[in-house]
Amino acid sequence: MSSSRGRKKSSVYQKLQQLRSLTKSAAVNKTSIIVDASRYIGELKDKVDKLSQETGTTSQVWTSQNPLPMVTVETLEKGFLINVLLEKNCPGLLVSVLETFEELGLDVLEARVTCEDSFRLEAIGGENQGNAEGIDAQMVKQAIMQAIRKWDENSQQD
Repeated sequence: MSSSRGRKKSSVYQKLQQLRSLTKSAAVNKTSIIVDASRYIGELKDKVDKLSQETGTTSQVWTSQNPLPMVTVETLEKGFLINVLLEKNCPGLLVSVLETFEELGLDVLEARVTCEDSFRLEAIGGENQGNAEGIDAQMVKQAIMQAIRKWDENSQQD
């Protein structure tokens, strides 16, 4: 198992270094690289918005008041490693994400959450009693993004 864990750790390290390179980040730890990547994505979104305004088209609902969420999902042996990052406080979002896990048939096996200045969730979701068969990482990511959109729409109405 440790060799499998070592390969997975090496793969994650390589992906983080690729992300670091693509975003021209000087960060060295995982969280800082992800935060820099999120900012980079925000900058790209701002450029798209500016170009859209110049051409008279519109883009997604996410604005500078609602920064773009960053969601990554990796497939594990029996479940998924899920990371969610929003650069704002998101009261009630954790409940929406956990309800999505339940709808997908995933049990939370381990989780770390920070909700003070930003929303960060790192969770391992495992298939509960085989109910989650047939779902893949992309389906999990789409379901979480949809939960974030619904939460955002509901929080704007309040």
